[in-house]
Amino acid sequence: MTQTIGRIPGYTATVVAGSFAVLLAQVAYSLPGALNGTFQQEFQATGSELTWITAAFAIPMVVFELTTGVIGDLFGRKRLLQAGALLTVLGSLVAALAGTVQVMWVGQVVAGLGAAVLYPISLAMIAALAPDHDARAKAIALWAGFLSIGAAISPLLGGAFAASGNWRGAYVVVIGAAIVSIVLTARATDSSAPDGRKLDIPGQVTLAVGLIAVLYAATQGSDSGFLQPSVVLAFVVGVLLLVAFVVIELRTESPLLHLHLFANRAYAVVAVATVIGMFAFLATAFSMSIWLGAIQHQNPLIIGVMFLFIQGPAFVLVPVVSHLIRNVPARWILTGGFILMAAGGIWPSTFDVNDMGWTRFIAPMLLLGMGFALTVGSITAVAINTVPVRLAGMASATTNLLRDLGFALGPVLIGAVAFSKANEWMLAKLGPAIGASGLQPPYSDIAGGIAAQGGAMAINSMPVVPGPGPDLPPVPMPEQLQQLAFESLGDAFNTAFLLAGLCALLAAALTLFGLFGHREPSAEVESGEHDEELAPTH
Repeated sequence: MTQTIGRIPGYTATVVAGSFAVLLAQVAYSLPGALNGTFQQEFQATGSELTWITAAFAIPMVVFELTTGVIGDLFGRKRLLQAGALLTVLGSLVAALAGTVQVMWVGQVVAGLGAAVLYPISLAMIAALAPDHDARAKAIALWAGFLSIGAAISPLLGGAFAASGNWRGAYVVVIGAAIVSIVLTARATDSSAPDGRKLDIPGQVTLAVGLIAVLYAATQGSDSGFLQPSVVLAFVVGVLLLVAFVVIELRTESPLLHLHLFANRAYAVVAVATVIGMFAFLATAFSMSIWLGAIQHQNPLIIGVMFLFIQGPAFVLVPVVSHLIRNVPARWILTGGFILMAAGGIWPSTFDVNDMGWTRFIAPMLLLGMGFALTVGSITAVAINTVPVRLAGMASATTNLLRDLGFALGPVLIGAVAFSKANEWMLAKLGPAIGASGLQPPYSDIAGGIAAQGGAMAINSMPVVPGPGPDLPPVPMPEQLQQLAFESLGDAFNTAFLLAGLCALLAAALTLFGLFGHREPSAEVESGEHDEELAPTH
């Protein structure tokens, strides 16, 4: 007989704690979305330095999610979830006090480690305690909804504080939310799944160093060039280590990641589509924030409003998505969602950067948000429901890894492509533009050096050309140079939007054809062995 909620102590408190924990993680992760323009002016950051603010959070989050899932399975999830919230407190405190972009990176790394705990453990706690398939589907939809509302309110929060001249206050709010999460988790029911699980140190090391090397190369390549020896070496080392990770996981008795999960066609198709689709999603959102914030220097609060249109649908549509997950084949939900995301990416690729109207972004960002609402919960449901309940911890951690790998790759790769293209275009036309501006030595040489070192973003954002000494004061940055940088950035991010939209279309094609013939799981969870797997620990 199927269990009922009333027979599982602390189920409601666990759902509340898990949902708030993922909201906290997403608020911390999404906060830079509305602040890229503010960070650029506060820290005089280049394009790659802005990308690193997001990447510094995403890389440790992606790298350690599988390991935290194993630790939770072995030793219990409740205290681990509280530890993740505490790391968020520490990271947000460092970010709030940051005086340089490098210190901001440190804070983001620490907070990213916290998110590496919060994402998989919050979902595993909920999935392990759910009494049946329907309850699990509803809880997953609610969890996904809180993830989305966190992503919606976070840029709005950051934009509001930045507009008032105190962006650091947003991180103080995150600290307060993390403390609330610790208190809520204290009321949750603990769970674990230690059978057959142990720490896989070789797998963790090769995965961590391999991913860090690849993501470093992708990010740094946009600034120093992809053919630089250090970038090429990082790519090679990263790929070799990731290959070693696969070999290790296939041979070890207790792998960090059960690669045999991918023998299930539905799981494998959704896994690939998840990485590509979530890349497209965050690449589009990141491009919008750079376009409005760091390029056009719009009010940060406007960018926060845009993120409300992106993430709001996933929370508003929780009942609809929950119903669809339970009653409509995942193939159609995912395909439809990715098509909407594609439209949200391709549409802005036609925009003119000289048009300062921001309301034109509302419709495409709403389409992007609706597509995300349909896909994020369905991705999680397919992953969780295609594995035995005893593997819920691994399945949830793997799902978060794939989703967040796509998220991490979004700003890293799209930023690399866009900033590289913008810098190349601007430098190709820089000489004639300096000549036409009437700028004389030594100022012309200084302006050329700024363009070579800081790229189009630096020229676009600097109001003056610094003087070489106290006897030669700064002069206004020539309008010709700023317009050149402005238009080169606009053209480059038109390309970024288009690439993101095409990737979403590819994800749609994968789910449309790859899930053909896939049968949905039964809505009932059988008694007996499964009931034991769901039993909470105390």
